[in-house]
Amino acid sequence: MPDLRIEAAPLPARTAEFVDLRARLYAGEPRFVLPLRSEEMRLLDTRKNPFFRRAEIHAFLLRGPDGRAAGRVAAIVNRAHDAFHGERAGFFGFFEIASEARAAAPLLLGAAEGALRERGAEFSRGPVNPSTNHDCGLLVEGFESPPAVMMPYNPPFYSDAIEGAGYSKAEDLLAWTLKEEESRFERVEKVARRALGSRSLDLRTLDPRRFDSELEIVRSIYNEAWSENFGFVPMEEDEFAFSARSLRKVLVRDLALIAEVDGSPAGFALALPDLNQALPKLKGRLYPWRIPGFLRALKRIRSVRVLMLGVRREYRHRGLDAILYAEIYRRGVGKGYREGEFSWVLERNKAMNEALEKIGARVGKRYRIYEKPLSR
Repeated sequence: MPDLRIEAAPLPARTAEFVDLRARLYAGEPRFVLPLRSEEMRLLDTRKNPFFRRAEIHAFLLRGPDGRAAGRVAAIVNRAHDAFHGERAGFFGFFEIASEARAAAPLLLGAAEGALRERGAEFSRGPVNPSTNHDCGLLVEGFESPPAVMMPYNPPFYSDAIEGAGYSKAEDLLAWTLKEEESRFERVEKVARRALGSRSLDLRTLDPRRFDSELEIVRSIYNEAWSENFGFVPMEEDEFAFSARSLRKVLVRDLALIAEVDGSPAGFALALPDLNQALPKLKGRLYPWRIPGFLRALKRIRSVRVLMLGVRREYRHRGLDAILYAEIYRRGVGKGYREGEFSWVLERNKAMNEALEKIGARVGKRYRIYEKPLSR
């Protein structure tokens, strides 16, 4: 690989080239859905994204003999993760590499590992972009169809490239698919409501007029519900609000639910129309002449993604999660949606996976988080 070289790509100075590489690498790939460039630039804005107040990122490009970038990766040190888990962790993310340069994957990943090692990390884990609270995991099963909104896609050879660089499986993330004609809710709901006993249950939609206070309820439940999950880091108020601002633009009120038991918030579920069915019309940019086609495509969307669901510890194993799944799916069907993806769920989360299986869902895609020890 004498004609390939690694160079640092400091952000924000090189953010544009770092982001735009992906559009070029995936040109002509029908299953890849190009996200909005403005959203990717916003995510990687180290000056404005609150995530980077508690983390640092070091980006690298793999440069080919023609001078063009042929790959990218970022090393991420998340101080909030280390404080919460008592680890000296390192992460890699935003990994992409051209097929013809795949042999250079160890070189590219090695640049990130070097940056992590210099900062005291004991292992490298990923891909996370830039944390498990965001887009993460490498697609390893389910290449036949495009990903749901805000889920990753990559070519099949990426797993061999990463494993060839010394990485092994740390955890799998499952994406469950449920079709209307295969759903089985009735018995599950009856059992779940019986488990709640005499307590009153109210399922209400998120009130957009009180968006900030509603958001704080969701954040509180989310941080409690996910606190024991692999790689989870509690989200601070500023980071949660930063992420929610993008979601607010596409929020469908009937698909954002808060469950109250005896008048107190006990759980929540949030689903979005699968915007990836319409985003190709924009080709990554919100140019005015592309918007009419995008709006027409929005009306033809017939699937949703349940991207967040959480239940307070007190109500675990009482079926509240199944009730939320059922209600949000029922409301989606009422709005004309015929299929849903529930993603992602940790492979080790036996209770959640069993609940999804009982309502008729099946695993449609599998994503993998890899890990590699860093020697001194």
